[in-house]
Amino acid sequence: MIVFLVLATCFLAYANGANDNFKGVATLFGSNTTDYKRALWLATLSTFAGSLCALFLAGALIKSFSGNDLVPSHIAGSSAFLLSVALGAGGAVILATIFGFPISTTHGLTGSLVGAGLVAVGNQVNLGQLGVAFFLPLIVSPMLAVGLSSVLYFAFRAMRLRLGVTEEYCVCVGTKETIVPIPQPDAVLSFAHVPLPEISVDVQKECTRRYNGELLGLNVQSILDAGHFMSAGVVSFARGLNDTPKIVALMLAAGAVGIEHGMLAVGIAIAIGGLVNSQRVAETMSKKITVLNHGQGFTANMVTGILVIFASKFGLPVSTTHVSVGSLAGIGAVTREWNVKVLAEILASWFLTLPVAFSLSALSYWLIA
Repeated sequence: MIVFLVLATCFLAYANGANDNFKGVATLFGSNTTDYKRALWLATLSTFAGSLCALFLAGALIKSFSGNDLVPSHIAGSSAFLLSVALGAGGAVILATIFGFPISTTHGLTGSLVGAGLVAVGNQVNLGQLGVAFFLPLIVSPMLAVGLSSVLYFAFRAMRLRLGVTEEYCVCVGTKETIVPIPQPDAVLSFAHVPLPEISVDVQKECTRRYNGELLGLNVQSILDAGHFMSAGVVSFARGLNDTPKIVALMLAAGAVGIEHGMLAVGIAIAIGGLVNSQRVAETMSKKITVLNHGQGFTANMVTGILVIFASKFGLPVSTTHVSVGSLAGIGAVTREWNVKVLAEILASWFLTLPVAFSLSALSYWLIA
């Protein structure tokens, strides 16, 4: 049973990496600051660093997700209960990944703890603790992200204008192959491919927007790109810091492994999941929620990183997914370029996460126990 628990926990970590790893760097890819491959490697390395640092900085989350405050201790520490939670959460997250929906592993774990707990002990599940410790942060975090990203967007924009930094829009200049009829002496037309010059101003979403100006003698665009990469690394680091202890808690509660080996195993599984299976969620986060330029992507990442690191320090189980989507939605709301249909689909997937994880975990516990 212990071996199955370790494997199931690593499966959950893999699913977490596949669904979550690219979220921290989505704005880099979405704003064309870098390509998919480079963004993915930045996310993988930064997340793995966060996973290792979680050993020292996120002990409160290990306690929160051990289940001790939710069900009686003799159940919370049983291999059958913890295995069911890992299978339920992992199954829900991998299903969402297959369909390209960015969902919360925290939400999946929450549903799984309740599902297995109700089958195991019925009305002994401490639902009051569930509301205070889990649902409140999950509801509040995206709302905070929307508000903070909107405020910072206006603040950074005002600062840019005050410093005299202007935006440049692209003008596309080139040639276009056109079929041109050529009259012949015998009154018969022939046709030839002729390259003709063409100039066009493209729509915003197809156009590269860059900043022109200097700050302290340095090019503003170069400063912004460097800050954007750093902020993406911060978000990915924060995600590893926040999510790793939640997953490791399942193995530690059963005494399956030591904390050092548990953190390392989960960190590696998260990294592999992100490298192998993150393409569909990456496309949703980067291209489908809203159109971004460099400054807007930087602002969204800063908001996400600040909120998630703050939550990790104080043991609040916020979802990096909810915060990052909320940050992007806040930018999109201000610029009026958000995709309401996609956001509605993502919101629906969040609501479905709980019952799906609940059902899979409850069924697993019923079969195992």
